[in-house]
Amino acid sequence: MAIVWATGFALVAMPMTANAADAAASAGSGVCPTTLQHTYLRLQDEKPQSLCQYEGKVVLVVNTASYCGFTGQYKGLEALYSRYKDQGLVVLGFPSNDFAQEKGSNKEIADFCENTFGVKFPMFAKSSVKGADASPLYRQLAQLSGKTPQWNFHKYLLGRDGKLVDNYSSMTAPDSKSLIGAIEQQLAAPAPR
Repeated sequence: MAIVWATGFALVAMPMTANAADAAASAGSGVCPTTLQHTYLRLQDEKPQSLCQYEGKVVLVVNTASYCGFTGQYKGLEALYSRYKDQGLVVLGFPSNDFAQEKGSNKEIADFCENTFGVKFPMFAKSSVKGADASPLYRQLAQLSGKTPQWNFHKYLLGRDGKLVDNYSSMTAPDSKSLIGAIEQQLAAPAPR
């Protein structure tokens, strides 16, 4: 496993130290699924965060942007997170300037998300989500789904076992019946042992 440092669009993978690897391994009760075996910098303070801490949860991965026609989806994503987090849902936001609509610094993005939409779900430092510079998680999700984000607010849904369930275009709002139905179905599944 490697720690991925995201600064602007530069991603640098570094081998994890024994302590970091131990912390990642103990983040959940079982073996961390390969889709979550990544570490990214938290948006607010740029401290490394292992995605293994979300092992056993239903995970909705979303590439975000502050200046997009779909930016209002932050409100719906936060509502989803708030409604289902106690049942095991986590929304993970990955700001990206791949579509030229996220030009601010990580601090500016964090302030915008919190002050404008009250975002409390986990957000990570700005990174790339498509093409040769895509982060390792997004390369993996594209390979598994056969779909790369065509715009901001593309969504990937992972089950409690870390396996890809489906992906949804930007046109799928967070309150869409199809997305909520898929989330509820995954939340009803038992956590893997």
